[in-house]
Formats: sequence, C-alpha cells, structure tokens
Amino acid sequence: MKYYTRTGDSGETSIMYGIRVSKDDEIIEALGNIDELSSVVGLAIAYIKDEKIKNILYTVQKCLYFIGAEISDPYLRTTLLEEEDVKFLEKIIDEFQDKIPQIKRFIAPGGSLASCYLHLARSVCRRAERYVVRLGKKKNLNKNIIPYLNRLSSLFFVLALHCNKIEGYKEIEFELPK
Repeated sequence: MKYYTRTGDSGETSIMYGIRVSKDDEIIEALGNIDELSSVVGLAIAYIKDEKIKNILYTVQKCLYFIGAEISDPYLRTTLLEEEDVKFLEKIIDEFQDKIPQIKRFIAPGGSLASCYLHLARSVCRRAERYVVRLGKKKNLNKNIIPYLNRLSSLFFVLALHCNKIEGYKEIEFELPK
C-alpha cells in the first residue's frame, strides 16, 4: 500500500462517499482542526501517568473521530456522537473539579508536561469549536457536536489543573491591576 495517492495535488480532497472538495473548504478546515486536536490529545496521553485519565482521553479521541466522520458526511446520514457523550464529559468534569483547587483568577497555562499539553489541547479545542460553529451556520450538524466541544475544553482545563496538583506544581495566577 502506498501512503500517497497524488489525488490531492490539484488542491482538492475527498470527503465521505468520495465527494471532492477544495482543501480550503470550511468542511476541511473544521476536519483539520478536529484532527489537530486529536493529535494534541495523543501528546497529552504520552505524558500522563494516570491510567484512568488516559482512558478518558482515548474515549475523547474516539469521539473526535466520530465528529470528523459526521462533519465529512455531505448527506447527514452519519450520527455517531450522542447526548450521552456530552453527559460523560460533564460527569468527568464534576468528578475532577472536586479534586482541584478552586481558581478565582486567570492562570498561566503551564506546570507539568501533561498539564501543558492539556492546556494546548484546550486552546486547540476552542479553535476547533469556532470552526465547527462557523460550519454549522452553513451545514446542518448533529446538535451534540458543539456542546461536546464546549465541554471538552472545560475537561482539558480541569484535567490540566488536576495533573499539576498530583505532580506538585502550583498554578501561577494573574490579577488585573486596579
């Protein structure tokens, strides 16, 4: 099997059902952001020691794959992401927020490598969400996708704080001058 096809050399690529679109199409922009997010999640997993958190993030990667499939479907026949997936994130956020210090100010993303990559995932997630929102103004999308991405950025934040806590890093807080 070859890992190149030359079919994209003209600036087009295929989405589901072999439909060709320009590589700068809004669908491809949204898919690219979802793919980048999944890659950053993979980086975070590489630096996380806790198996429970790793398994949560593997589930997140599966759901991001589902989102990509749904976005790629021009006929809206594919529905994979369920309301239960959004509720799963809410449950995990609730569970972990009780284990972290309460944040009252803005914090600097940083600390442990795991936390840094989770903060990066959070910011990439927010960008992906913006692209998906933009796409959703032109294409009907599964009603669970945007809430999922919205909760996902919160999950990354909470997990970043948790990783810093268990690895002994203190958050650096910022306060606006008065």
